[in-house]
Formats: sequence, C-alpha cells, structure tokens
Amino acid sequence: MPGPLTSGLAAGSGGVVGVILGLVGGGGSILAVPLLTYVVGVSSPHVAIGTSALAVSVSAAGNLVPQWRAGNVKWRCAAAFSLAGVVGALVGSAAAKAVDGRSLLALFGVVMLVVGGLMLRKRRGEGDPDVRLTKASAPMLLPWLLGIGLAVGLFSGFFGIGGGFLIVPGLMLATSMPLPMAIGTSLVAVSAFGAATAASYAASVLIDWPLAGLFILGGVLGGLVGSRLGQRLAGRKRALTVTFAGLVILVGLYVVARGALPLLGMSA
Repeated sequence: MPGPLTSGLAAGSGGVVGVILGLVGGGGSILAVPLLTYVVGVSSPHVAIGTSALAVSVSAAGNLVPQWRAGNVKWRCAAAFSLAGVVGALVGSAAAKAVDGRSLLALFGVVMLVVGGLMLRKRRGEGDPDVRLTKASAPMLLPWLLGIGLAVGLFSGFFGIGGGFLIVPGLMLATSMPLPMAIGTSLVAVSAFGAATAASYAASVLIDWPLAGLFILGGVLGGLVGSRLGQRLAGRKRALTVTFAGLVILVGLYVVARGALPLLGMSA
C-alpha cells in the first residue's frame, strides 16, 4: 500500500482532474499521466499509463449516466464506434508496451501540445439530432463509424488516454450528430477504450491498483466540486477552456523536455 504522502498526492491529483472535467466538460484526463508520473512519483511510464487508463474508464462510465438520462447518447452509433475502437485500443496498447518509457513520455508530451491547440478551436454545435444507425442508414454510417473508431482506438490505446478530443469530432464527422449528443455518446467509447487499454496493461502487471483507486476517489469528489463551480461559472466556460488549453500546452512542453532530454544524453 502507498504511504500517507503518496496516497494524498494520488487522491489530490485525481481531484484536480475531476475539478477540470466538471469545469470544462472534457480533456482533463490528459493530465492524468503527467500527474501520476511527476506529482505522485510513479517511476514507470507504462504503469502510469495503465493506471491512468483504468481511472479514465471508470470516470467516463460514471459521467455517462447523467448524459444518458438527458437523452444525449446514441447507443447504436456508440456500439459500432466502440467495437472497432476496442480492437484498435488493444493493438495500440500492445504497441506502446514495446516502446521505451522515456520515448513514450516524449511522444505523450507532443500529443498534449496538439490537444491544447485543438481545445483553443471553437466547436460548432449544429447537426442532425435525429440521426440513427438503422438498416437503412447503415451503408452510409457504418463504414465511417468503424473506420474512425478503429483509428481513434489505436491512438487512445497507445497513449492510454480517453481520446475524447478525437472521439467527439469523429462522431460528428461520421454521423453529423450535434455536439451535445457527440459528447454524451463519446463517453461510451472513452469508457470502452480505457477498459480495453487497462485490461491489456493489467495482463502485463502494469497497473498500480491502490493508486488507481485513490485517483478515482479523488476524481469523483473533484468532479462534484467542479460541476458546482461549472454551474456558477457557466458564462465563462470559453475563458475556462482557453485557460485550461494553455495549461495543457505548458505541461506538454514540460513533459516533452523531461522525456526528450535524457534521450539526447542531457539531464532533465
């Protein structure tokens, strides 16, 4: 079992992610790996990624219920997208475990820079709320859902992240569903991708289960706080998103430096 300090840092780090998810509505899980690595002190990047994937999966599953009740989940589209994505996540996670840990962290930092940049872009909310995956629409929708799902799943599994920043626009591209429904539906895929990635890492004994439990607990409590703050600051959500995007970019630069400098024979 981790000591009191490590336990507190793990729960606190999960709380940070939860608050950000409640405030911004997505993207906070991208900070899970650097928090586990540089704050909690997980020495193995692979263990940090495996533990993060488990925490992200559980968090997404918990957030799915209110989205379902609000009618924002297109279950058939989610099932097709997730089925292909789980295959991709298993392949991606297997590939990541074969990559040197420092190199993987450097690549993860680059991903954070890209995510931060994408978050600065405004999303368009219009679309077709009545879109459904049926026998009639399957010839048009299914190839897009399966193809994009597989690609995003590969990415998600390789880096151990939920991939919501790619899943949401991917679902909108594949089906033309509006943004709120894409966000709700994406949680099915995030949960499935995270579970598949975590299962792959668990099979290789690359998950710290006590830390994962503490991180998840902190995330749940932080999410409650973040949701309340988010309601009070609803009119400033764009400003919050821009601020968080800047934070992701700064952390990404730090992760790139910490991951790349040792590869160049320099001290971090």
